[in-house]
Amino acid sequence: MKARELDKRFDSGEDISKYLDMTKARKPEQEHKRVNVDFPLWMIHLLDKEARRLNVPRQSIIKVWIADRLEGAS
Repeated sequence: MKARELDKRFDSGEDISKYLDMTKARKPEQEHKRVNVDFPLWMIHLLDKEARRLNVPRQSIIKVWIADRLEGAS
């Protein structure tokens, strides 16, 4: 099917999901990229203490805190 036909079906409200390959679908700006960051030992101890208190992994705390800071900077 050509893009013009797909657009026409979508614009008319037809469910076009059967024509899409969702295995290749990606959310823009939501893909992950691994980065390495070195922290002083005292920070690791405090991060681990907070992670235990909240019963979450250390990585979750780091991601939430960084996201909060970045959202506040906008």
